Amino acid sequence: MEVFGVDLTGLLPFILVGFAAQIVDGALGMAFGVITNTLLVGMLGVPPALASQRVHVVECFTTATSGISHLLNGNIDRALFFRLLVPGVVGGVTGAYLLSSIDAAAVKPFVLAYLTGIGIYLLVRGLLYPPKLRAAKHVAPLGLLGGFLDAAGGGGWGPVVTSNLLIQGAEPRKVVGTVNTVEFFLTVAISATFIFHLGIVDLAGATAGLLIGGIVAAPFGAIAAKRFSPKVMLILVGVVLTATSLYGIWTAVAG
Repeated sequence: MEVFGVDLTGLLPFILVGFAAQIVDGALGMAFGVITNTLLVGMLGVPPALASQRVHVVECFTTATSGISHLLNGNIDRALFFRLLVPGVVGGVTGAYLLSSIDAAAVKPFVLAYLTGIGIYLLVRGLLYPPKLRAAKHVAPLGLLGGFLDAAGGGGWGPVVTSNLLIQGAEPRKVVGTVNTVEFFLTVAISATFIFHLGIVDLAGATAGLLIGGIVAAPFGAIAAKRFSPKVMLILVGVVLTATSLYGIWTAVAG
């Protein structure tokens, strides 16, 4: 089926992937970049730099929609937002610049192994202990590292930043909303850097499908984040982070 010369049947799988990935990302603060990059690189054979470029262009739109939705649902911590913003953008631009010049695949398995451990810890913590909320202390270095890994690894801002802020005891709902909102500014900076080095990205085909699905799903993810209890969110974040990281390790080793 074609509309305005676009094959909707071919786009449908990517729309569904974008929708599912953004539902998870909006509700738990992670996984859009991980899921979509796995699809583009692992299944379609897109080069890592080009895949990261395309996903970040899509995320410029999905994170804007998600950020507005989280704002309307009261899921944003203003102080945490500004503490993450500048370090995250600096790290993201640096990672995008390096990925345009080198292949960062060698580092990825080590990062994924670390995230697997964090995921298991959060899962156990959610299952066995009622979460005790407290203000996060180590924010700026976390934002710098998360931004760098997000650009260089094609995804990682949510898993790295969200999981570590939760470990420090920050309120899950506010962590997810704030991290998702800061990600908009991060993705704009990363996309601009990629475009400067790699050229203008073509938004046709798979990228358009991811964009449509992600934008439609963004408001639902924010509503879910508001309704989940801190205990449930810790468990769900632990499960998603562990599963996606283990899958990433398996594909890296198998490939």
